[in-house]
Amino acid sequence: MSSYVTRKTPGDTVWFRHDRFGMFIHWGLYAMPARHEWMKNREETPEEKYDKYFKYFDPDLFDAREWARQAKAAGMKYAVLTTKHHEGFCMFDSQYTDYKCTNTPAGRDLVREYVDAFRAEGLHVGFYYSLIDWHHPEFPIDMLHPRRDDPDAYEQSRNRDMHKYAEYMRNQVTELLTNYGKIDILWFDFSYSNNNGTGERSWMKGKGKDDWEAEELIALARKLQPGIIIDNRTELEQDLWTPEQYQPTEWVRHAETGELVTWEACQTFSGSWGYYRDEQTWKSPEMLIRMLVNTVSLGGNLLMNVGPTSRGYFDSRALAALKVYADWMKYNSRSIYGCTQAEPEFVAPADCRYTQSEDGKRLYLHLFAYPFAHLALKGLAGKVDYAQFLHDGSEVLFNDGEVKHFSEGRSNDENQLVLYLPPVKPDCLVPVIELILK
Repeated sequence: MSSYVTRKTPGDTVWFRHDRFGMFIHWGLYAMPARHEWMKNREETPEEKYDKYFKYFDPDLFDAREWARQAKAAGMKYAVLTTKHHEGFCMFDSQYTDYKCTNTPAGRDLVREYVDAFRAEGLHVGFYYSLIDWHHPEFPIDMLHPRRDDPDAYEQSRNRDMHKYAEYMRNQVTELLTNYGKIDILWFDFSYSNNNGTGERSWMKGKGKDDWEAEELIALARKLQPGIIIDNRTELEQDLWTPEQYQPTEWVRHAETGELVTWEACQTFSGSWGYYRDEQTWKSPEMLIRMLVNTVSLGGNLLMNVGPTSRGYFDSRALAALKVYADWMKYNSRSIYGCTQAEPEFVAPADCRYTQSEDGKRLYLHLFAYPFAHLALKGLAGKVDYAQFLHDGSEVLFNDGEVKHFSEGRSNDENQLVLYLPPVKPDCLVPVIELILK
């Protein structure tokens, strides 16, 4: 069994830590301008202009069943959909606002279709819900608000009541956690209590747990869905630490106690979360696989994002990225599911990463750079019963201690295991060698 112990969480993270790989889906009105999910903020877009997207939102090619099939084929075991992003537009039929998908040409509850389709494929279902709402009339203007530079921003904002907005959120969370059956993850986003205005804008205050009335909000969620997994972005510690758009270099630890925590890296195929037509920083196939392996090798999960088009499908670039995962996970998923960081005694060679099964019986060596001739694994002499490439189950020969090579001569390290590899890299983006331990 794995020796690593994580900090206890209020939610049920057992399945989560086993499944390791999920799909994040950022979808909303911002898919129509198609130039970043924060477009309303970046361009300080007035409501009358943004309302055009509401007027014409019509995802006529949306097929939640196809999304679910694509996620499953890519090896993803769960999904998290934006039910409401910062723009305030609801992808579900909320009774507390008219600003929702059922009042657009879409005319249907898109969250319902997502839940039903992903559940039918055997995937766990999660909801993203933005704590921010740039549309709601009671949400006070702050440094992130699209109206922050309006000459009359103070007058617009001074009578807004954050308590009314917090009640609105509780009402909507009640709908989401009541009307759609069992929900596995609730992903709140995000707090910024230290982002305050200065000078003439000192009245603009960032928002955090007190503003969200987070204790009441989370207590409500746990009452409605016992065991649900909740992230930490309300400023209250819950189940998940969520490093965004960077790769941790070690297992994430609790800042105060130093304990290992349950963590999930959230990443994108490109540089944005929503559909961005002209965005060019799409990650290479090698990087996509390495991000997944790196994350699991440090005891984490990867939540990889796709931004559907406004017509409701994944564009060709997103499909190509998903196919990278599908092709690799078809043969190598055993090194991801039910795996975690290798025991401390096992240190991977340069340009390689280990994962290890939770029962400790199998060690997986991921070859980021393909070595020539042989590869020495320190600390494994006498501990391996069998070795094989995971993608095709073909045997990898090895011996304990001794390296035999005509130009290197003979060297002997009683503590190392030496793998003898074929001269040509297998037809696999990142080859994996499965080491079955004695």
